[in-house]
Amino acid sequence: MKTLLTTLLLLIPAFGFAEDKAKHVKADEAAKIIAEGKVVIVDVRTPDEFKDGHIKTAKNIDIMAADFEAQLAKLDKTQPTLVHCQAGGRSMRALPVFEKLGFKNLIHLDEGFGGWEAAGKPVEK
Repeated sequence: MKTLLTTLLLLIPAFGFAEDKAKHVKADEAAKIIAEGKVVIVDVRTPDEFKDGHIKTAKNIDIMAADFEAQLAKLDKTQPTLVHCQAGGRSMRALPVFEKLGFKNLIHLDEGFGGWEAAGKPVEK
């Protein structure tokens, strides 16, 4: 039985559930990366959420916008890019789009902006 379970777990990536290529970080590590000043921050929340508070220097590109992919395509794909939403769900859905467009150095803020705020990190309004 253990062998069957192991085999099934090894096959999961073959059925489209492969792990994304992003580096996954929490707020403290994201803050260190941002402090180095060499990362583009992409906030995929709605414009209203963004106006209520965001990470300094973040670019707001709403994942629900009709031109989401076109807006991402304008960004420098060679730059390290930190992606986040409110809690991590929408930004996880966005990662395959970034990868499809050729972004090589993706960083995902796993707990999103909510985790950023909860960790007491600075917020711009």
